[in-house]
Amino acid sequence: MFFFVSLHSYFNEKTMTSAQIRKTFLDFFANKQHHIVDSAPMVVKNDPTLMFTNAGMNQFKDLFIGHSLVKYPRIADTQKCLRVSGKHNDLEEVGHDTYHHTMFEMLGNWSFGDYFKKEAIEYAWELLTEVYKIPKENLYVTVFEGDEKDGTSKDMEAYDLWKKIVSEDQILFGNKKDNFWEMGDTGPCGPCSEIHVDIRSAEEKSKIPGRDLVNQDHPQVIEVWNLVFMQFNRMANGSLVELPAKHVDTGMGFERLCMVVQGKQSNYDTDVFQPIIQHLARLCNQTYGKDLKQDIAMRVIADHLRAVSFAIADGQLPSNNKAGYVIRRILRRAVRYGYTFLNFREPFMCQLVQILSQEMGEQFKELKSQQELITKVIAEEEASFLKTLESGIRLLDQIMEKAKASAGSATASADVSVVSVAEPVEAPVTQISGHDAFVLYDTFGFPFDLTDLILKENGLTVSYEDFEKELNQQKERSRAAGAVETDDWTTVRSGEETSFVGYDEYSCEVKILKYRKVSAKNKTYFQLVLDKTPFYAESGGQVGDRGVLVDSENNKIPVFDTKKENNLMVHLCLELPKNLEQTFTAQIDVDARLATTCNHSAAHLLHHVLRKVLGTHVEQKGSAVRPEGLRFDFSHFQKVTDEEIRNVERMVNAEIRKCMPLVESRNISMDKALEKGALMLFGEKYGDDVRVIELGESAELCGGTHVLNSGQLGSFKIISESAIAAGVRRIEAVTAKEAENLWFMLQDSLKELREIFKSPNLKQAMMKTIQDNEDLKKQVGDFIEQRKQHLKKMLLARAQTINHVQLIEMPDNEHTLPEIIKGLTVDLRKEIPNLVFIVKNVQNDRSSITLTLGDDLVKAGLNASTLIKEAAKFIDGSGGGQPFSATASGTKLSGFADAVAYLKGKLI
Repeated sequence: MFFFVSLHSYFNEKTMTSAQIRKTFLDFFANKQHHIVDSAPMVVKNDPTLMFTNAGMNQFKDLFIGHSLVKYPRIADTQKCLRVSGKHNDLEEVGHDTYHHTMFEMLGNWSFGDYFKKEAIEYAWELLTEVYKIPKENLYVTVFEGDEKDGTSKDMEAYDLWKKIVSEDQILFGNKKDNFWEMGDTGPCGPCSEIHVDIRSAEEKSKIPGRDLVNQDHPQVIEVWNLVFMQFNRMANGSLVELPAKHVDTGMGFERLCMVVQGKQSNYDTDVFQPIIQHLARLCNQTYGKDLKQDIAMRVIADHLRAVSFAIADGQLPSNNKAGYVIRRILRRAVRYGYTFLNFREPFMCQLVQILSQEMGEQFKELKSQQELITKVIAEEEASFLKTLESGIRLLDQIMEKAKASAGSATASADVSVVSVAEPVEAPVTQISGHDAFVLYDTFGFPFDLTDLILKENGLTVSYEDFEKELNQQKERSRAAGAVETDDWTTVRSGEETSFVGYDEYSCEVKILKYRKVSAKNKTYFQLVLDKTPFYAESGGQVGDRGVLVDSENNKIPVFDTKKENNLMVHLCLELPKNLEQTFTAQIDVDARLATTCNHSAAHLLHHVLRKVLGTHVEQKGSAVRPEGLRFDFSHFQKVTDEEIRNVERMVNAEIRKCMPLVESRNISMDKALEKGALMLFGEKYGDDVRVIELGESAELCGGTHVLNSGQLGSFKIISESAIAAGVRRIEAVTAKEAENLWFMLQDSLKELREIFKSPNLKQAMMKTIQDNEDLKKQVGDFIEQRKQHLKKMLLARAQTINHVQLIEMPDNEHTLPEIIKGLTVDLRKEIPNLVFIVKNVQNDRSSITLTLGDDLVKAGLNASTLIKEAAKFIDGSGGGQPFSATASGTKLSGFADAVAYLKGKLI
């Protein structure tokens, strides 16, 4: 009790900082016997239903659904979350209002089968009113009203608990939309009680009671804390069943809490955002709070900077796919606002990373350790997109020019009709199509409001309805492409946790615990959960095992992949066994596993050697380990030289030849792992007990499969090195049999080349061939020039001056190279401003006509491309080109004379 009395006194004397508000929350629940855990990565792995953590409960999902054993029945944390797509899509509201964000912190406390509604409600009220000192009269609570369709009644248990501590006129009933929380279409769910706060002035409160504004999207009457009581499980058919154990899941928006405690009217006015916003204002030489559009831009940038920086720190780089595309989209939205409203033309967000690191790096250490990488990645993305923006604006200029030209033509027609019928006609609306606006959005990242703004400045409009139609069609295509339907699990026998024996065994006897049917992308398959398995489930960059399940009659059910979903190992099969209750033999594809294992161990050795050759700044940023080879992404800010690659290869192969035994430490504490010097990866979530893999001096935390001795790798060869993002390089390599195959292929190629060049000294023979080729090219070039000059002299002698036009026709019997014709065209145009040059090339199957015009004729309005298209009709062909030169080709040989006659008739 003394702890809270002293805190109460401190809070009355001084406004709390955001760091103090966060610490107070965690200290409060630690005092209530909650185990404090670190935030999980914002980028989600091993869960096909999520790309990003969008709620505090995500990292505990496997505890709610019973796939993991509960170690701590009470937990509290602050979780970094991201909401931009799907059910929780707040992106378009971010920056325009005072309380929506993409990246945000969710303060939460959880009970897994321990306390339930009573304690959850009492803890929340105590913390808000007694510790944070929020006036009780400013708080309102909501309770679930029940839902007839689901067969659920009013949550009177929660209502009666609230009634003991708050006036009944501050308790409201809410519908399923507001007061029944679900993590998805299926899974744990339950009623919830929301706590709302009214931060309006006394004058505003006297006009409209706060209870009338709860859940009405009022910016000063907002939800601050949600207490979810998990007591049901939503089945695939939509029904609800009671969970065997009741859980509590609460989430309080950290940024909103800071606004309330610090007495602000906007999240962006708190010390969570103001350091970033004020630095940004200095960069653009503006003052925050003076111009609404500039203020919105600064809020958007400050918010999006956090989202992008945390994603990169967790290992997700901007890209054109899946989670990477979402991060790129957020970053580009921020750049667009800076470009449009703050007049930035050079990268600017990268200059804010240091401020973010200073403000949040103590709580989230990855921001400090990854600061240089985050800065470089954002800088490169900004520079690239700013160029794209310029290209988009040029395209928009062309679209506007066409629209104005079209409108001008329509206006002329309207003028004629006014004279004709003597009644007023409205001027045509100068509007570009919604399709054009969508192309700008989809290709160049232009938001509709930016296109609309530029159009209005130029006296144009755009059809928003057509744009929205295109956008919805694209969303529907994306949803259809990614749609996955899963049936409910069918239980075969009791048991929840799968025992993995694949570190030590390639096959074992197993029993099926449960299965379900999955339909995705016109493909149907089954997921099987076994009581134990030798199959490695895809994780940590290593692909899942494939193999077979063999029944008692020796029937084999192929397993084409093994995945991990919410800590559950699932085996993917195209068919189900006939008898699900029998015992099976699970056998992995041993050759594929051994090849994968060699590549995984090689990735560890490569990481270790790269840190020796390039420096300890090298950190793994991603990997893919498969039977065919390995891919290793790492932080490094310049190209790896050929000499460095050779050194890396030599050192890795030297480690292989040492035949170092594997030292494996299973289920040791994180502290002991760090004592061993084991490397850990940012963006990975580790448990209390970890596994350490040591090969010589290399030591890493890893759950993958590895060789028992480095000598099993045989050899190691790098096949490529490239950049994949600013400050991130990628090496692809092969080992063992694949390395052997590479050497054999190279040897075969050398042998073939020696046979072709008929020389033991291959380099010398190739250099001689190259030089001979250069000499021959020069001779051919000299011949072409001589031939061109000869033809030019002959053609000039044949030139005819007709009606101020100099006509030159290539004789039908002159068949010459296209390169010579091209050179002649250039020379003749330079020398004859009023040139008309016609060349026919008549062949058996398809022939052509080329028309070239001098500059004076082009300036006079003649267009070779337009003329040649018309001439092409005589030869049953088509054509086009530029205003000064164009070509038509066709198959009707008898029409060539008419085509030439047409051209002469138009030009002479």
